Amino acid sequence: MTTSQRWAWAEIDLSALQRNVQAMCAHVQPQQLWAVVKANAYGHGVLPVATSALDAGASGLAVALCDEGIELRNADIDAPILVMSEQPMSQHRLMIDNELIATLYNTATISAYAQAARACGRIAKVHLKVDTGMHRVGTPIAESVQRAQQIAAESSLQIDGLFTHLATADLAGHPNTALQLERFTHIVDQLRRVGIVPAHVHVANSAAAVRGLGVKSTIVRVGIALYGIAADAESDSFGAVTNLDLEPVLSLCARVAHVQWLEAGEGVSYGLKRQLASRTCIATLPLGYADGVPRQLWSAGEVLIGGRRRRIAGVVTMDQMMVDCGTDEIVIGQEAVLIGRQGTEQITANEWARHVGTIGYEVVCGISARVPRNYHRSSH
Repeated sequence: MTTSQRWAWAEIDLSALQRNVQAMCAHVQPQQLWAVVKANAYGHGVLPVATSALDAGASGLAVALCDEGIELRNADIDAPILVMSEQPMSQHRLMIDNELIATLYNTATISAYAQAARACGRIAKVHLKVDTGMHRVGTPIAESVQRAQQIAAESSLQIDGLFTHLATADLAGHPNTALQLERFTHIVDQLRRVGIVPAHVHVANSAAAVRGLGVKSTIVRVGIALYGIAADAESDSFGAVTNLDLEPVLSLCARVAHVQWLEAGEGVSYGLKRQLASRTCIATLPLGYADGVPRQLWSAGEVLIGGRRRRIAGVVTMDQMMVDCGTDEIVIGQEAVLIGRQGTEQITANEWARHVGTIGYEVVCGISARVPRNYHRSSH
């Protein structure tokens, strides 16, 4: 595995990832688990994550873009790969040639994809996505049977799957979840009555899979849970299921690049927004918002150095950030943990998310490509 030469890096624990996959596979059986690895596996690194997830029991993969699927095929991954939304018509033949499973929902796209499949001399597998209430993409409920029949009538297409996406699965007790499940179940029944029975039916994302929500499905699409991050940013646990022990996979680390002692009354970083109350040791870390540390994290965020929580001393800059270490002696080269565990203390992606008003997904996806990913395997 790679070793970072930069004094800022992300540690990716592939053993933790595999334990998470195995735990989720056991939790959702007999349904198949398809690992969602879009957006560079939520910032964790798509190829190591995809291969590790498949080795641990995932039956398929799901991505957002044609290009993401092609990257997996170019790495000789032959598992089923679902592209979860319609792609430009210019990419249809490329998807078919690489045996990516298309998601379709518009009449014009269905016709174009069928034509591309005929031109390739293939029968292309597709999944029909139905909009049951998320209102992002998908065929309207009232047109879902008609769309399914359109696909079924195309000799060059095989309707391999039917799915929807839940808008409120991470909000316990929200009435819209039950409504969406009811609508989707009705559509499945309608299709069965007209003789259309897809091989796969799926509705559950991570939050729904963890909570055991859903209809009788063949697949669950699990993304954020595989990375050990709760879908609800207000939580750091998967308490909805007491026996589900999922571990964070990513840690974000750095080494102290500079140390200085500043006197009381001095301010730190742009705007000098916070003055020091007493003589203080300030440690500079060589990463900033260009690396994915939100600029506004300075107001409440903390960093672990020497096994203790340390407050960020001032505004996070593009390439560097300063940490208030009080009266402790800190040395250049000492390790700091921004996300992860050091000693008995832990900072999570969702802790960051709570500070800056977002979700853990955005935190890990936002860790930029210039941060090296170091992969390792750990014991439990």
